[in-house]
Amino acid sequence: MTMTTTNYDYIIVGAGSAGCVLANRLSEDANNKVLLLETGGSDKSIFIQMPTALSIPMNTKKYAWQFETEAEPFLNNRRMHCPRGKVLGGSSSINGMVYVRGHARDFDEWQQAGADNWDYAHCLPYFKKAETWSFGGNDYRGDTGPLATNNGNNMKNPLYQAFVDAGVDAGYLATADYNAEQQEGFGPMHMTVKNGVRWSTANAYLRPAMKRNNLTVVTHALVHKVLLEDKKAVGVRYEVKGQIIDQLCNKEVLLSAGSIGSPHILQLSGIGKAETLQAAGIEQQHELPGVGENLQDHLEFYFQFKCLKPISLNGKIDPLNKLLIGIRWILNKSGLGATNHFESCGFIRSKASLEWPDLQYHFLPAAMRYDGKEAFAGHGFQVHIGHNKPKSRGSVKVVSSDVNVAPQIQFNYLSHQDDIEGFRACVRLTREIINQPGLDEYRGEEIQPGLTIQTNEEIDEFVRSSVESAYHPSCSCKMGEDEMAVVNSETKVHGIEGLRVVDSSIFPTIPNGNLNSPTIMVAERAADIILGRTLLAPSTAKVIVADDWQTSQRLTAPKRKTS
Repeated sequence: MTMTTTNYDYIIVGAGSAGCVLANRLSEDANNKVLLLETGGSDKSIFIQMPTALSIPMNTKKYAWQFETEAEPFLNNRRMHCPRGKVLGGSSSINGMVYVRGHARDFDEWQQAGADNWDYAHCLPYFKKAETWSFGGNDYRGDTGPLATNNGNNMKNPLYQAFVDAGVDAGYLATADYNAEQQEGFGPMHMTVKNGVRWSTANAYLRPAMKRNNLTVVTHALVHKVLLEDKKAVGVRYEVKGQIIDQLCNKEVLLSAGSIGSPHILQLSGIGKAETLQAAGIEQQHELPGVGENLQDHLEFYFQFKCLKPISLNGKIDPLNKLLIGIRWILNKSGLGATNHFESCGFIRSKASLEWPDLQYHFLPAAMRYDGKEAFAGHGFQVHIGHNKPKSRGSVKVVSSDVNVAPQIQFNYLSHQDDIEGFRACVRLTREIINQPGLDEYRGEEIQPGLTIQTNEEIDEFVRSSVESAYHPSCSCKMGEDEMAVVNSETKVHGIEGLRVVDSSIFPTIPNGNLNSPTIMVAERAADIILGRTLLAPSTAKVIVADDWQTSQRLTAPKRKTS
């Protein structure tokens, strides 16, 4: 055992979506000595930096923890893939780069769950602080932040607009900016790409901060546990190249290891539910039954259709075209290599009586599998659809005191009847939308699910056998004041001095959208709280919801005029 002689003020565990933000903001003050620990290594790979290559790092052990769930009892006992970033930038270096904040009411829901002052009014200023929106700042969007957001190639492929038109034909509104006052509707989708390069938190936040003398970044560092003295965190134990180091700190330990890693490290440290720790052979240091509980995720499947015109990306995935796309991207960071290809989208409600959307669409002008391979010969397109406000809850549980043994992950997907009914709505509402005039000139045969899938029973079986994770695990160290809360509204671990959790695990409930943006927002706001800064003033910007949401399923618009 080696005890270090150098102390730091703050130790951040995990250089991911939240950890990179914290490293930047805490080291802005030259008086703060900050240590950032990351189990993975460098993110300087073409497969990470080129947006179109997004499926590669997610499925590569070098860049991602390749976790699997336990057999999911309500998904025909399938074991689900649960990759998490293990590289500088964390999951922001392996994700799909989709920029969605969630609906304003998602954050009001946090406030109602006991996360004081984490409602939309208090969160919006930090979304803005983080961002530079390519169309300029306004009441909802930022124009001076590190995180670049835009629409990629601006929907050059006509299929993108055709999908939006189909949504309007179905009676929904178009929305110019779902991250502003109106999420509900159909419109362009935003991504975290800058000048054709993935704009992860490593690129946006960490790389500029690494020039500072007061920030130390250690890669390939496997954290074993938080070091405790009585009920105070005093440092961490980690391993580098076989050497075990006990690193002390003067102020605080900040866990930003994500919704799988953070509860696992807490449990390895003896913080958690007594029976879980005892079963793993870990001596309990502090009873906190909510650690690892309340786990939530988004599921999705995709509708696939043949395309009647040879304009889809299926014509660009042969080896020669991939080479040409790669060469163009290497030379000038433009073309099809510079986008994630999800350039239009939709957010709708699955039924009347819901105040804000619970379904999300990602449109892709290609028909392919999750591993990036062609789904069928010929041209096609697909739309990813998921029910994004699940009521099913799972857990992350340590199973061994050996840090190298992965925790047990169980989401209990579709264990709640409302989630099953949400996916039935996904099938029926999507068919209605896709069969609108806006897509008539492009829409061919429905490949998946296929028109034989019609009844509730048929839909349920299709969903159980076909849904995949949208890779949004969250909420496993929830923020609040009830007996199952892990951190308070200042992100401090209940009952432990000098220890906070700052990442998507502290969400009380999962937002309707991708999680990278709200994770960055949480870290931005947490940084001000940690540093004792005056928090940004709450926003008074208004939000659009349907007046008749209790009786109508859609925020409606006049029918689109067609020639």
